[in-house]
Amino acid sequence: MKVIIIEDEKPSARRLQRMLTNLNVEATTLLHSVEESINWFNNNTHPDLIFLDIQLSDGLSFEIFETIEINSAIIFTTAYDEYALQAFKLNSIDYLLKPIDAEDLEQAVQKYKSRLPQKTNMSLDFEDIKKLLVNPIDRVYKKRFSIKVGQHIKLVNTDEIECFYSENKGTYLHTTDNRNYLLENTLEALEEEIDPTQFFRVNRKFYVNIEAIKDIISYTNSRLQIKLNSYNENDVIVARERVKDFKEWLD
Repeated sequence: MKVIIIEDEKPSARRLQRMLTNLNVEATTLLHSVEESINWFNNNTHPDLIFLDIQLSDGLSFEIFETIEINSAIIFTTAYDEYALQAFKLNSIDYLLKPIDAEDLEQAVQKYKSRLPQKTNMSLDFEDIKKLLVNPIDRVYKKRFSIKVGQHIKLVNTDEIECFYSENKGTYLHTTDNRNYLLENTLEALEEEIDPTQFFRVNRKFYVNIEAIKDIISYTNSRLQIKLNSYNENDVIVARERVKDFKEWLD
């Protein structure tokens, strides 16, 4: 996998490079401006994945795409959230706000690896990315979860689950009859197992069932607070960078 970083602040670029190395992802090229990036794309094979800052020293990185047709997957890295709509119009894989959190970065890399087709000696086509993001590959999702309760195995159907959440390094599901059960898998593993039309990951700690949403309330910093039918905690908050996708998921 060929990966490059476009970031005007060299310390930030090197930090991101080290974080990716910890995830066994090698970013061999660091670019720092619109002009340098255009020259590089004109003279090199395009990468599979680009980590792209938006505000560069000589302009916005969107100017690169106005000059060069780039067929690569993109993960945006920026301190500003007002460019999210433009970024998603370019079919980006994710939009990470600085300072970049290691867990968010790992999730973005896993999202790229799991959702995109593996192509040998080929760049990824933006239309392919768009189709994969809008229309997930047809697959059979879990209809129920088997949970060990003492010496017994309990079956919980997915339509009985209000939410999945992580707490104290454990992953739990909360049912419509107001019970919590510990799962053996992680929230990350659930992404491949549960129907994305039924469940949405609103932040790093929660997946919510669309049928369990009782109310949605405007919250601080352009976020949203969700009230579920029986889960009474107040920390079910839609992360700011996920509000746009959440609203589209509701439609």
